[in-house]
Amino acid sequence: MTPPLVAVAHGSRDARSAATVRALVRLVRTRAPGTEVRVAFLDLSEPKVGEVLAELHARGHREAVVVPLLLGSAYHARVDLPALVEEVTTRLPRLRVTVAGVLGTDPALAALAADRLRDTGTDPADPALGVVLAAVGSSSAAANAAVARLAQRWQASGPGPVAPAFASAAKPDLPAALARLRARGATRFAVASWFLAPGLLPDRIAGLARQADPAMPIAAPLGAEPRVADLVLRRYDTALAGQLRSA
Repeated sequence: MTPPLVAVAHGSRDARSAATVRALVRLVRTRAPGTEVRVAFLDLSEPKVGEVLAELHARGHREAVVVPLLLGSAYHARVDLPALVEEVTTRLPRLRVTVAGVLGTDPALAALAADRLRDTGTDPADPALGVVLAAVGSSSAAANAAVARLAQRWQASGPGPVAPAFASAAKPDLPAALARLRARGATRFAVASWFLAPGLLPDRIAGLARQADPAMPIAAPLGAEPRVADLVLRRYDTALAGQLRSA
C-alpha cells in the first residue's frame, strides 16, 4: 500500500488561505491518482495534523509521508511539526511517519513568483524598476537569509535592484526595502510575492505598498498552481525513497 501523502499548511484565520491550500491539495490529487492525498493544518484551520494521522492509522495505514507546505525551514518546520508527529507516533507506535523537506526556495517556485510579477504588467527588463520580494518573515535568521539569497539571485539575473521585505518578525519591512531600492537608483517599484496563499500577512504588505504608491503593482501569491503541486509530489517521492532505503 502506497503511504498517504499528508500536505500540512500552517493555517490561518483568513478563510482565503485555507481555501487556496485545499485547492492546491485537490490539484496534487489529480496529479497522483494512485496516492491518497490529505490536507492538514498546524493551527487555526481544520483538520489538524494529529487528527488526520490518527484517522489514517485507524483505517489501517501504518505509514504516512508528511509534506510541509512551507516556503522556509523555520520554527514551524523545525519545531512545531516534528513535535506534533512525535506526539502522534508515541501514542500510536505502529504508525511510521516520515516528514519531507519544506518547499523552500525551489527554482520552480522562484520561476512561478517571477511569472506572477509579470502577470501584473511589470516589465522585468526595466532598469529603473526596483522589485520588493515580500515574504512572511521569521525569528529564524537562516529562513530570512534564504529569502535574501533568492532576492540576490533575482537581482543577478535582471537589470534592476531587488530587495527582500518581511511582513513580520524580521527586517527590513516594506518601507525600508523601498528606501533601499531608491538608494540603489530605482524610480519605479513593484512587489513580488513569496507567499503561498492570500491572507493577513500578504494583505499587510499590500496595504503598505498602496500607502507608498496606490498604483504600485503587487503580485499574487503562488497559489494552487501545477508547479507547486508537482513540487509537493517531488518532496513526497524524495521522502518516500529515503524511507525505503532506511527500511
